[in-house]
Amino acid sequence: MATEACRRRNASSAADPRMYEEFYGMRERPFALLPDASYLFLSKGHSTALTLLRYSIMNRQGFTVVSGEVGSGKTTLINRLLDEMKTNVTVGLINFTSHTFGDMGEWIMMAYGLPYKGKSKVELYDDFVQFMISEYAAGRPVVLIVDEAQNLGISGLEEIRMLSNVNAQKDYLLHVILVGQPELRSLLQSRQLRQLTQRVSVAYHLNRLTDQEVAQYIVHRVTLVGGSESLFSPEAIRLIAAASDGIPRLVNTFCDLALVYAYSEDKQAVTATEVRAVLEDRVQMGLPAGGGAGIVAA
Repeated sequence: MATEACRRRNASSAADPRMYEEFYGMRERPFALLPDASYLFLSKGHSTALTLLRYSIMNRQGFTVVSGEVGSGKTTLINRLLDEMKTNVTVGLINFTSHTFGDMGEWIMMAYGLPYKGKSKVELYDDFVQFMISEYAAGRPVVLIVDEAQNLGISGLEEIRMLSNVNAQKDYLLHVILVGQPELRSLLQSRQLRQLTQRVSVAYHLNRLTDQEVAQYIVHRVTLVGGSESLFSPEAIRLIAAASDGIPRLVNTFCDLALVYAYSEDKQAVTATEVRAVLEDRVQMGLPAGGGAGIVAA
């Protein structure tokens, strides 16, 4: 089993700091799970979403909604957008959105580095309005990005809508980007949020990667860190595409472990054997092997 080989490798080279990166000629691990904008792969869907986000900000379009499955690359996409907007837009990011923890007004003030302690809701509202007016006068659009927005619930979303009502001439002073899982779309269909949904000018759902895009995604990340584009065999990629169901986070998980298994056997490339071992071991540990778990026995 691949796990036994891994134990042998660990026993014989416990002090070896290389792991597989150096072995395969890569500067760093290409399939880390943390969102990293520098690794963004622009599939057709991600490219469209990024274009729509840029458009909505440039034209101060009120509310923008981007949804997608867990692990579909939403946060990585937002990180790329943040990198692009550093100089000419004032951005606040809220990525802890439990409506049971803290006051929304305080979270918003904190997102922009504004003082909030010891202030009433009325004072927070007035301070933020004055902040938006000041930024607007300076020619800097104010953008609020809320990640995992489905966790806000109706009350949290309504509070943001009320705050975004302030406008100057023909421009809204606050542009809001709501990012969340598919549940966000269901939440926005609630009757209580009809005023908010009427102000949504851009809405886009990130679909899963196609099999071809999974192959391109893997090659993109491997070559980005100096690895060979043929590091994963076509059959290995086919198995990963099927098991991951096109979810980038699962692709990363399977690819990273398959590289460890191949490295443990001194193999120069990842084959279907390593991928099957990864999927089988996950099943034995009681972990989901992905959307195409049945492919293990193929």
